[in-house]
Amino acid sequence: MITLPDLSIRQLEYLVAVNEEPNWAAAAERVGVSPSALSQGLSELERRIGVALFDRDGRRRVFRPAAAEVLAHARQVVALTTDLAAWAERSRTGASGQLRVGMIDAAALGHYPDVIARFREGHPSVEFRLRVAPSGVLLDELESGSLDLVVCVDPVGARRGIRMDHVMTEELAIITAGDPVPRDPAKWGPWVLFAATSHTRAVIERALVDLGAPVDVVTESNQPEVLRAMVALGEGWTVLPKVQAGEGLRVGRVIAGRQLVLARRDGAAVDPVAEMFAEAVLA
Repeated sequence: MITLPDLSIRQLEYLVAVNEEPNWAAAAERVGVSPSALSQGLSELERRIGVALFDRDGRRRVFRPAAAEVLAHARQVVALTTDLAAWAERSRTGASGQLRVGMIDAAALGHYPDVIARFREGHPSVEFRLRVAPSGVLLDELESGSLDLVVCVDPVGARRGIRMDHVMTEELAIITAGDPVPRDPAKWGPWVLFAATSHTRAVIERALVDLGAPVDVVTESNQPEVLRAMVALGEGWTVLPKVQAGEGLRVGRVIAGRQLVLARRDGAAVDPVAEMFAEAVLA
């Protein structure tokens, strides 16, 4: 039988803060303790789990590879505990509280502005906060507990502690400055595309390769308006969801679809306000 280590939420919170803040002093300030107390708490965490989490680099301490699994566990436990505390506060006081939603720009500006407006109008006592960012950033913030719900591109592979429900398939179309798209994919491009780290970029590149088109990328940006401006200037072609095609450019062939999902922390205390918004999105 495995004996469970006697860990405290506070120690796990220290570990998350050290990972997310730029330095030890900032991490200590975030959790409201002195740097020495932070150091003692993390040393105690190492002692209780029996695994060294840091190496010395001069006067600095840096994460060891073995810390990754402990850190992932800490992020999940801290986020779920925060959910529970918020739920308990609402249950005790009857307050509607706060709802923190993250969306990619196509979802926030193209697909769900009416849903957001209706929710805000129907729930004036809820402090509704909307964060617009790329999918990877939003999922990281959902995992850490900074967001309650996320609408984003379905990531490649599962995310620990996150459950996802499919909400729609977006058509991704070639956008040009006016010239028709040749039938021969070998004549397509050059391209101005989303940054190489984006989930959508991976979908686009895979589709272009499958069609036999060269992937000659001359400019990158995660901002659709920047990509459209580069196309208008004649820098190249782009691929965007149809909802972001804009005006004055030619919407050409659909080459792929990207899956949008509603992501939530798995196992979190059920928040009726968050569930109402989730149902509106899924509908």
